[in-house]
Amino acid sequence: MRKHRTAEQQALLKQLTQVARGIGETFAPFCEVVVHDLLDPKHAILEIHNNLSGREVGDPATELGLARIADPEYTQVIANYANQFADGRQAKSTSIGIKDSTGRYIAALCMNVDLTLFRSLQSALGNFVSVDAAAAMKESLDPAGADVIRSRIDQFAARFATTPRSLKAEERRALVRELKDSGCMEVRRAMEIVALHLGVSRATVYSYAK
Repeated sequence: MRKHRTAEQQALLKQLTQVARGIGETFAPFCEVVVHDLLDPKHAILEIHNNLSGREVGDPATELGLARIADPEYTQVIANYANQFADGRQAKSTSIGIKDSTGRYIAALCMNVDLTLFRSLQSALGNFVSVDAAAAMKESLDPAGADVIRSRIDQFAARFATTPRSLKAEERRALVRELKDSGCMEVRRAMEIVALHLGVSRATVYSYAK
């Protein structure tokens, strides 16, 4: 059961959810924005926009949130620290603690940027400025392996200025066709590699490949 909140605390949480919504819409799809209610640590996640971590509303507070609850003097802003999603994707995170007028931490606003998109863009730009990039791409397919498949998926997503996991169904279908045409799907465990990188089931990838 949620603890009683003062009118001030309720107002702060309400305003914070609006800030989170605005940031989430501005930096979609590669920035996850989470509002943590530190007055209810067992069910701390109050809102989550652009869900990249797979967490849900009502999930408990993180170690960082618990540290703020325990210590009002804990650092209020921790910016641009290295983080990692559960599936291994690298992230850059920023956490901002929110205090009420008594100096007590009541909430936190956290932003987790998926760096996959930016690596994809970097790769795409590298191909763009190289000489005869198209021929180089064909040559790279001969010794195709898991890294080549992941790289091609990242490059495909970069065309749409998004991440592999944010591709729409029709875009994923087109991607699998390209991988199939290029011979990448002949690689051992290719279906599994593609499924993991897209965040979908192998059955879904099989249906796209038909």
